[in-house]
Amino acid sequence: MFWLKLSLFLFVFSGGIWLLKWVLRKIFNIEKPKREWFSYNHINKLHEKVDRIVRIVTTIVMLGVLYTAIYQESTFIWFLVAWFLVAVVDYSVRAFFEWKYSDHPKEAILTLGELGLLVIVTAVVLQFDLLNIGY
Repeated sequence: MFWLKLSLFLFVFSGGIWLLKWVLRKIFNIEKPKREWFSYNHINKLHEKVDRIVRIVTTIVMLGVLYTAIYQESTFIWFLVAWFLVAVVDYSVRAFFEWKYSDHPKEAILTLGELGLLVIVTAVVLQFDLLNIGY
């Protein structure tokens, strides 16, 4: 039952992100750039370097949290909190570089909107224990 709830949650969340981006594009008149599927386009070399540092730190932090969760019998909630913080840092870095260095600075609005939706959904899921993760 957990996997069914999780799958439904991810489907609805993905639909919410798509709808939010569609609405923001209409409101702020943001053109949709041509991008390949599952590609992460860096704005410039500095963005690539900062993103690489963020990913290395993310890997180290997640390995530490995973070790704590397994061997120190920590609760699963810390694993989710770590993923949430990593996502906030990643989205913030991307939004900054889109706003400051991109040819289309309005793209940062979409990234910040997606981040805001992620924050709200995470808070609601954790507050009301919607996935029954039992923290």
